[in-house]
Amino acid sequence: MNSIFRPQLVKTISSVAKKGDRRRTVENSKDPIIVDFFATWCGPCKVLEPRLENVIAQRKGEITLAKVDIDDLGELAAKYDVSTIPALVVFQNGKVKERLVGLQDEDKLNIWIDSVLKK
Repeated sequence: MNSIFRPQLVKTISSVAKKGDRRRTVENSKDPIIVDFFATWCGPCKVLEPRLENVIAQRKGEITLAKVDIDDLGELAAKYDVSTIPALVVFQNGKVKERLVGLQDEDKLNIWIDSVLKK
């Protein structure tokens, strides 16, 4: 899987991969964007993916999800100190707002996203 945004889950952004302007859009978004740092070979990442997508889909546009394959964009993972995957990093207003690392169940994801949206 390439480092892409899931079109069905996002508003207008399509790719973080090699397009600096889109990457800046994510990093500087006024609305919260969850970036899922993952790798295709990572078992926990594969388990987290449908859980996270389900939770995001239930939010109906309240929050955006982006995916970054660390094998394609290792420099981006390093820039944000992502050393363990899966790692979820929330960007808003040019800053990292929150982080959540490791495999999570849907209940934990819902609680975490609620806290992100309330801040």
